[in-house]
Amino acid sequence: MSYKAVHDAWKADPEGFWLREAGRVDWDVPPERALDASRAPLYEWFPGAEANTCWNAVDRHVEAGHGDRIAIIHDSPVTGSVSRITYAELRDRVARLAGALAARGIGRGDRVIIYMPMVPEALEAMLACARLGAVHSVVFGGFAAHELAVRIDDFTPKAILSASCGIEPGRVVPYGPLLDDAISQARHAPEFCVILERPQAQVALVPGRDVEWGAFVAGAEPAPCVPVPATDPLYVLYTSGTTGQPKGVVRPSGGHMVALHWTMENIYGMRPGDVFWAASDVGWVVGHSYICYGPLLMGCTTVVFEGKPVGTPDAATFWRVIRDHGVRAFFTAPTAFRAIKREDPKGEMIAGYDTSCLQALFLAGERADPDTIEWAAKVLGVPVIDHWWQTETGWAIAANPMGIEALPVKLGSPTVAMPGYDIRILDEGGHEVPRGTLGAVAVKLPLPPGTLSTLWNAEERFVKSYLGHFPGYYETGDAGYVDEEGYVYIMARTDDVINVAGHRLSTGAMEEVLAAHPDVAECAVIGIADALKGQLPMGFVCLNRGCNREHSEVIRECIAMVRDQIGPVAAFKLTVVVERLPKTRSGKILRATMVRLANGEAFRTPATIDDPAVLDEIRANLSEIGYPAR
Repeated sequence: MSYKAVHDAWKADPEGFWLREAGRVDWDVPPERALDASRAPLYEWFPGAEANTCWNAVDRHVEAGHGDRIAIIHDSPVTGSVSRITYAELRDRVARLAGALAARGIGRGDRVIIYMPMVPEALEAMLACARLGAVHSVVFGGFAAHELAVRIDDFTPKAILSASCGIEPGRVVPYGPLLDDAISQARHAPEFCVILERPQAQVALVPGRDVEWGAFVAGAEPAPCVPVPATDPLYVLYTSGTTGQPKGVVRPSGGHMVALHWTMENIYGMRPGDVFWAASDVGWVVGHSYICYGPLLMGCTTVVFEGKPVGTPDAATFWRVIRDHGVRAFFTAPTAFRAIKREDPKGEMIAGYDTSCLQALFLAGERADPDTIEWAAKVLGVPVIDHWWQTETGWAIAANPMGIEALPVKLGSPTVAMPGYDIRILDEGGHEVPRGTLGAVAVKLPLPPGTLSTLWNAEERFVKSYLGHFPGYYETGDAGYVDEEGYVYIMARTDDVINVAGHRLSTGAMEEVLAAHPDVAECAVIGIADALKGQLPMGFVCLNRGCNREHSEVIRECIAMVRDQIGPVAAFKLTVVVERLPKTRSGKILRATMVRLANGEAFRTPATIDDPAVLDEIRANLSEIGYPAR
């Protein structure tokens, strides 16, 4: 079938479409109807149905005779180790861990926080919770104690599953002190903690609270899968809120299972037994959807990678992993490829690696600028597919459905809306704008299965944050447009559309121009306050390694390129060369923080920042061009 035929089938009968897809996974009580709209704009998928996500991700494949298939490959260049776990082994490990949790009173509806590095046990912890019907919340390993404490108080877990340490390039991050500090700060106390001891760091167990992982599971009776209502939460994943109070995105189990199974085949072109690699972390939504649940639901092999795109040991580590494990589809953030390109601008390091197994590269998390896409496509020799989604949606809103048909790539576009997402471009008044016009990107309700149903203990905030501004729509918070052929373009977060003397301009469009400069490895454009024009754009550029040209010369060329391609109306004159950009651990550029720095406004260092020291570097760079202005 063509994309158009699939999309038309969904549009003609949305509920029938998803009910048919639900028939491709196992249910204890099959769904009789797809959607409950009785509380609109709050919707529920597959009401009355019951299933278990762990059964569908693990046991189902073993029962079908595929127990000897590899489920997880753990590749850890930071420890110099590689290990493999079959589906049969994974079932036994998960069932035993679930049994140990059940023996300590963990059951359906109980909460468990998982605070772990990129090790197979992190996935086993998620699956063990799913097996019991317990709700898990994964917090990025090594997250600051205060941020972990905030999540403990909001989620009120009965247990926390953690490890003695995480490992970063050149350093070990002990988790014990962070966990102890977080629990001491929190008002809520977990009943117990299970700690995975790693040889790189020992941890002092707190008597009466902590138990070592191996001792915890030793002798435990394996637990069976518990049927769970499709509308029950599988997990809660916290995303940063504008108020500083994190938002707990609630993911219902049934719709999540159905949607991810559909995406693995239709978006990523995967079949059972294929090797899928998402180079992310279990602490982020990509880790939930496409390191843990998605690949295992499809019966694929998933790669759990404990390393970085550069520095573990070099800029060829991605090529090595693809070659060694026969990766068919690879998913990462554009920022990872920018880091590789900066170290190896000509892509020469791939020459020593046979990556012919790779069928496609998928990018998400940040706007994939055309220069990065073209560079990756040239180096890898495969289609490079940008796709767009959010923590809240859990899977792609817009994508190129490689498993249905490979649509022509348009640089700068994540291609077209996926079934379930009725994308509309609205003006401030909530009215649709003509094709090709920049506006707020919204999705007509209901959202498809697999997306958030609400915020944890904050239904009113959910409605206000996402559904209140444009009644009848989900507000994505992104700005963009749709062209005449239905291709979607996401230009910036809504607050990154700047107003320069009455002209609405996209900072993303300016970033595309800067990224095309041959000496620029990475860039960011922000809008800063200006007394005359309201706002002005300001550019930050990182240069390729080995570039020894005068910074002033590169800046002049960058300004001329923006003037030529965007026009004088952009008033683009402020540009500074920086060594690096402030980013979150998942690679997103902290543009809002940069705006506050440039404007001289007070701000709180984001909890998700990878290295706070970069803010002092940016502050020094800004002073070179007279900012913040007196």
